[in-house]
This record gives sequence, structure tokens and C-alpha cells, in this order.
Amino acid sequence: MLAIISLLIVVCLSIVITRIATVALTHTGLSRESARFQARSALTGSGFTTNESERVVNHPVRRRIVMLLMLIGSVGIVGAMSSLILTFVGNDYAVPMSLRVVLLVAGLVLLWMLAMSPWVDRRLSQLISWALQRYTQLEVADYASLMHLAGEYRIVELYIEQGDWLANKTLGELNLRAEGVMVLGITRSNGRYLGVPKATTKIVPADTLIVYGRISSLEALDNRRDDWHGQQQHKAAIDKNKQVTDGEETSDALEQNDKRKADGMDVNNN
Repeated sequence: MLAIISLLIVVCLSIVITRIATVALTHTGLSRESARFQARSALTGSGFTTNESERVVNHPVRRRIVMLLMLIGSVGIVGAMSSLILTFVGNDYAVPMSLRVVLLVAGLVLLWMLAMSPWVDRRLSQLISWALQRYTQLEVADYASLMHLAGEYRIVELYIEQGDWLANKTLGELNLRAEGVMVLGITRSNGRYLGVPKATTKIVPADTLIVYGRISSLEALDNRRDDWHGQQQHKAAIDKNKQVTDGEETSDALEQNDKRKADGMDVNNN
């Protein structure tokens, strides 16, 4: 029994560590789908495709995340294999072999169901994202240096899946600008890149969007589903963005007014 519990704990920790790494990689600008693939590949040591490996290795923050995953994965796999061997060849005669198999399969199925649950995925991702923002400083150094990004604003990738609120709509229908989100480019599933998407451009599943906006808005948009709640979240995001932009414009106007007054005082003094 102890070996089965140990194995399930190792698997559970692997799932949690992969989820943390996935969220961390999305904070560096990777799409959620790419980040999930990179995290799982690094933890299991199964390798990468050439293009995606270059995007990870050439980025200092991503490289540190992947190196840590490889180290944890090498230890975790050994621990899981040891626990698995002990489960079937151990001397725990008090628990029949058939019961051990049933308990092991049931535990793995339960963990798999939790890992695949959209509800668990959203809640766990939100919690991990909050913790990373609260206790770490994950910055996209290459984007920041090129675009001079500051504050809450970031450029990230969003991978479109079937059922997402963004899927199967044109940019005009989505009205993302009202939410404070700008679509800078779209990569189609066949690799074709649309550098200047128009209002009539339709977003379809398997597209990858390059978007700019506040990180909180982008995360909410990435998790939004195509249902009634998604539409309500869109309306709420528009209202929130209006409040933010109005506040920014007011602050900017006050600052410019103070600057003009200061310049006027300097002219009078001279």
C-alpha cells in the first residue's frame, strides 16, 4: 500500500509541477498550448521540435524553467519506477495482487480525470498565476526591450481551441479593442502568418494570435469560453477597460496641465 501511495504522490506532484511550469512559460509570452507541450516534454525528457526548442533555449527565463523541469523529471521518473516495481514485487502479502492493481488503476484514473477537468484547470491556473505574480518576477525580456513595455502591458500568444470565445468569429465581431486588446498578428495552423489582420479576418481553431494588452485582460480572454458567461465576461471587460483608459487619460491630462503650468512659470521667471 505504501508503494502505491508513493507512486500516486509522485504522479500528482508531476501534474502540479507541469501546471506551474505551463503557467510560468505563458508569462514569458508562449501560448498556453505551446507552454503545456514544452513543460511536459521537459519533465519527461521526451525532447522538442526544432523551432520550439530554439524559442525556449534562446530565452533566458524559459531556459531556466526548462532546466529545472529536466532536473525534477529525472528524479521523479526514477521515484515513480521504483514505487511501481515495489507495488508488484513487494512483500505486502496483506494486500492481494488484484486489489493492488485495482487501487493503482483507480488512483491513476482519478488523477487523470482531475488533470483533464476544465474547471480544475481554470482554478489551478488562476491560483498558480496569482502566486507567480505575487512571489516572482517573470518578465519577457526580449519583448520588453523591443517594445518598451511597462506596467501591466504585455505581448503574448493565444492558441485558439474549439469552444473558445474567440473561435469562429471575425475580429470585427469580437471587438477586442473595446476590451483594450490589440491583435498584432495571426499564425494559421498551416504556418501562414497574417501580419496585418483586418476586421473581416476570421479566427478559427488552431490559430495562434499575437496580442497586446494588460496581462490580466489577456489571461481572462484566454480562459473565456463560447457561452452566455463568456459574452457577459466580454461586456464586463469592456466596462473595466473604459474605467482604466479613462483613468489613464485623466492622469495624463493632469500631468500635461502641470507641465504647462511649470513651463509657464519658468518663462515668467526668465
